Parts: sequence; C-alpha cells; structure tokens
Amino acid sequence: MGQFFDTFLNWEYIWQVFPDLLKTGLLNTLVLALTSGLIGIVLGMVLAVMGLSTKRWLRWPARVYTDIFRGLPAILTILVIGQGLGTVARDVVGTNPYPLGILALSLIAAAYIGEIFRAGIQSVDNGQLEAARALGMSYGKAMLLVIIPQGVRRVLPALVNQFIALIKESSLVYFLGLLSEQRELFRIGQDLAANTGNLSPLVAAGFVYLVITVPLTHLVNYIDKKLRTGRKVRADEPELDLVSSGKVVS
Repeated sequence: MGQFFDTFLNWEYIWQVFPDLLKTGLLNTLVLALTSGLIGIVLGMVLAVMGLSTKRWLRWPARVYTDIFRGLPAILTILVIGQGLGTVARDVVGTNPYPLGILALSLIAAAYIGEIFRAGIQSVDNGQLEAARALGMSYGKAMLLVIIPQGVRRVLPALVNQFIALIKESSLVYFLGLLSEQRELFRIGQDLAANTGNLSPLVAAGFVYLVITVPLTHLVNYIDKKLRTGRKVRADEPELDLVSSGKVVS
C-alpha cells in the first residue's frame, strides 16, 4: 500500500507540478477548448443548415464531411492536419503547431455539433414553420428567427457535453510537439512524470480535469432538468390569460 501511495500520491511531486498546471496548463487547455468550440459551433451550424437543405449539392457535402470526421479517430485527424498541413501552411503559421491543433479540434467538433444542431432543428414541430410562413416570413427568416432558436435551446445539454469532450480531447494536441509555454494539462503532468518516473503529476493533472468537467456535467443535468420541467410560476405572479382578456386575434 505504501508503494501505491508513493507511486500515485506523492505529495512532493504533486505540489511541484501544481503551479505549472494552474498557470500554464489550465489556461492553454481552456484556450484550446473554447476557441475550437466557438469555431466548431459556427461551422456546425453551417453543416446543419446544409444537411437540412433540399438541394443535393448542399446536403451531400455536409453528409460526407460529417461521416469522415466522426468516423476517424481524433488523434489521427490531429496528426494528419498538424503534421500534414504543417508543411503546407508553414509560411502562415511557421513552426508553431498551436493554430493547427485548434483547427483540427474545430473540424472534429464541427462534425459532432452539426449533427446536434440538425437533430435539434428537426425536433421542432413543422407547425412552427408553417405558422411563421403564414405570418408572411420568408423561409430563411422563419428558420433564423423561429426554428433555429428553438432547436438550439433544446440541444443545450448536448452542446455542453460536446464542450466537455473538447476539454478532454485537447490533451491529444501534445502529440504535435507544443512549446514549453503552450503545454496543456496533460503534457505538463506527463513531462514531470517522465522526468521523475512517478505518476503523481499525472494524477494531479487528472484532478484538474475533474475540477473542470464534473461541475460542467452537473450543469448539463441542471439545464436538462430545467428544459424538461420548465419554469415554475410563483403564487404572486399573475397568470397570462390572453383568451379571457380578449387579446387573441382569431
């Protein structure tokens, strides 16, 4: 038992690695996840709209893209883009692998987020679109102002889950060979573990990951519960009765 604690819970190495984990690793992990998440949301919405299009020349490219990036292992995508495009885009990014790591994570996230958005949009009742069109809205305006906001609201828990996955997948960027100041949580823990022959720094890195992901997991459950139950009306809050007030136009 003593050997177990010395291998995994050596407090000397844990306290030694924590400053770098919090100052450098945590910041870089969040930058990787947030940046790729935002880009993935934009690209994912484009893919979702293309996938719902009645035009094949829009629908099929979105389908092929989604199948490819969801079917490939994340590490393979990161290595192909980070190392393959690294030689092509060297004039733009130089020898810095950080932007290519963000690009790879963004392309992966877009494939999953696009499917999340598509499922959310398709879950909205067709009557909503018909009602918007009956009010004189164009198809594009009805989708933008009525259908898409409802669809996005329904898939908020799935979007947060995808962000949690991005936080964990950001650890794979270390395979591209990050600079010292670019290291994320896993790389910092792995470096000290390799230098000391002790796994306690990796355990410390795992603890920081848990500090980020566990509250987000509970946030997902909270959002999901709120969306399912709705908002409770207080006893002192007047009920909205449009029919009895004569404000409904037939």
